[in-house]
Amino acid sequence: MPKIKSNRGAAKRFKPRLGGGFQRAQSHLNHILTKKRTKRKRQLRSLEPVSSADTRAVRRLLPYS
Repeated sequence: MPKIKSNRGAAKRFKPRLGGGFQRAQSHLNHILTKKRTKRKRQLRSLEPVSSADTRAVRRLLPYS
């Protein structure tokens, strides 16, 4: 049986975690940064876990991670 291709867009956005879940970057850090306070921008840099409701969908997009 042939290998399944990973979704390349999802591969760039999600990273696997040791517990079996995935982590993702947070939004709102690309433009219009002048009105956002430094603390808010700093906290948006951190990675967030993907919610349990979405983990199954991400796993289908990334079968080998």
